[in-house]
Amino acid sequence: MSTQTEAGPRVPAQRDAGAPAPIKQRKVSLRKRIWRERWAYTFIVPGALFFLVFAYVPMAGNVVAFQDFSAFRGFAGSPWVGFQNFEAIFYDPEVLTALRNTLIIAFLQLIFAFPAPIALALLLDSLMSLRVKRWVQTVVYLPHFLSWVIVISVWQQVLGGGGLISNLVGGFDLMSNADTFKLLVVAQGVWKDVGWGTIIFFAAIAGIPSDRYEAAAIDGAGAWQRMRHITLPGLIPVATLLLILNLGSILTVGFEQLLLQQPMVGADAAQVLDTFVYFRGVLGGEWGIATAAGLLKGIIGTVLVLAANKFAKRLGGEGIF
Repeated sequence: MSTQTEAGPRVPAQRDAGAPAPIKQRKVSLRKRIWRERWAYTFIVPGALFFLVFAYVPMAGNVVAFQDFSAFRGFAGSPWVGFQNFEAIFYDPEVLTALRNTLIIAFLQLIFAFPAPIALALLLDSLMSLRVKRWVQTVVYLPHFLSWVIVISVWQQVLGGGGLISNLVGGFDLMSNADTFKLLVVAQGVWKDVGWGTIIFFAAIAGIPSDRYEAAAIDGAGAWQRMRHITLPGLIPVATLLLILNLGSILTVGFEQLLLQQPMVGADAAQVLDTFVYFRGVLGGEWGIATAAGLLKGIIGTVLVLAANKFAKRLGGEGIF
């Protein structure tokens, strides 16, 4: 750096004698940074091994979708058939039935089940009594820890043909009604998981600065206005993130839940892609067609996540990547 005066040429600028010399930043290699934080990275190892063993390594089995696979011949001995398994899927009426039921249930879950934790979190946040709030939280959390076998047994004892309501009214059997079965599936999912889903939204509400509510109250904003203009906007980033992540598994609508109830309502109402893969692949031995259906479901989920993430960024959101 140099300076120039009106009377003379440029001369180098002199550094103040008392000023400290600039400190040069030394670049640390990636290997040294990892070694320096090695104890922190050890906490990542169990989770990384879990996904490696149970998520990434099994992806190699998708090669079965392009083979006439036989468990006796293995991957190397099974002949390649190209896209014949995918062609068979599109002409199989059972696949079309399973896909239709999957899309209907997924759409109903997106409309009713996804907003339910948000509504419950807002409702519990509005309660003034801390004791009542904790009691309600405990009650709505409990069904999440029950298995689907117990959940369906409880619903059968209440809404089934020999259940409580049937004994009171007579001739009432909602559990075996194929016409309302899809709504029943969504209601069971909401009852089981709505309490657990509120945990993330409670954390998001707790992260909203309290001075915003105080300033709004001073300006005369009521409880509804504070929720509309402060709480809901504070939940939008978290809700957007969860919505994008849920779209990746939107075609996974509940394997065990539907498998247990399929004998009561029939395959036309309860057959979805996951149960189709189980019956045709695991029980029927048609591994190629079952794998092709599962691979197609994964591709659709990936496309939905990428599209939703791009759409969120266009609307001004952050997305997930």
